[in-house]
Amino acid sequence: MCSIRNQLLPALLAASLLPVALAQQTTPHDSSTIAPDGTAYVTRIMPVPTTVSPEAQKSLARVVSDAVVPQTLEERRTGTDKWQAGAGIASQKLYPATIAEDTIAGVPVRIITPITISPANRDRVLINLHGGGFNSDSGSLTETVPIANLTGIKVVAVLYRLAPEHPFPAGLDDAIAVYKELLKTYKPSHIGLYGTSAGAILTAEVTVKLKQLHLPLPAVTGIFSGMGDFSQNTDSTALYALSGFSGHLDPPQSRPRSEEYVASTDPSDPVLSPLYADLKGLPPTLFITSGRDMLLSGTTILHRAYLRAGIDAQLVVFEALPHAFWNNPALPESKEADAIMARFFTTHLAK
Repeated sequence: MCSIRNQLLPALLAASLLPVALAQQTTPHDSSTIAPDGTAYVTRIMPVPTTVSPEAQKSLARVVSDAVVPQTLEERRTGTDKWQAGAGIASQKLYPATIAEDTIAGVPVRIITPITISPANRDRVLINLHGGGFNSDSGSLTETVPIANLTGIKVVAVLYRLAPEHPFPAGLDDAIAVYKELLKTYKPSHIGLYGTSAGAILTAEVTVKLKQLHLPLPAVTGIFSGMGDFSQNTDSTALYALSGFSGHLDPPQSRPRSEEYVASTDPSDPVLSPLYADLKGLPPTLFITSGRDMLLSGTTILHRAYLRAGIDAQLVVFEALPHAFWNNPALPESKEADAIMARFFTTHLAK
């Protein structure tokens, strides 16, 4: 169990285990206690870094309460939908594209189309699997509008079924169904697949499942702030909340992550947790994460597994920013991340 917070030395998690509570300290200082079992009880003073943009510095300095804020699933989905709609509009102002609702293979999708498509890109498509913790949609616009604009390639955002009503493998099955349908129109060498957070995990799951089904694999994939192992917790999930050092963070638990999504599946199942799969032969893959991302560890662990399997796997780690920061279109770092993603996709789809 490890607690760190931004700017001011925080009240300690499990303060009773340490001799002096923060409120009693007259001079803030770094400290650490390592328990006999290796558990670390840590405080650190973390100034806002000057190594990131002024916009990012302002975002990192934003005060978010550590208090638990109860929220029903309906409230989460309503709030996420509202935020995603507003962020999607902001993305469209920066990256003009058209958005249409449709269904493919019976699965609802959003079709994000560049304002102009070159003849060379008319037979190419990108498939997005959005983030949102498997229970909501926090990315079908913010993850797609910039990429469609920058690549000049149509993006299909799969609105897959969500947990807890539809646990694994429902979302996976929806993504596979859309991919198989698109194979009727597009060559696999002209298809890319990517996602953020839950969608990044799904991206790895889909490619592993396609390999098991002996179906043609996409030409390129993008795993942006994801992981490949539901059976274990990691350092970064103990260190960071959704907003990095800000916000509520529960002490790590021994039970599997995302229980509502995993449901009755073995957490070490090689499709659910691709870290345990045979990854040889998967497509070139771009991994992106950041220094205060709760899935920093998961992303880098899966990236190393791809490297061990001989895959052309590249990893980009941004400084200091929290989970899936590119969903904030106002940050210069988001623009940089989107440009890196777009360049990787266009390079591999042009082959």
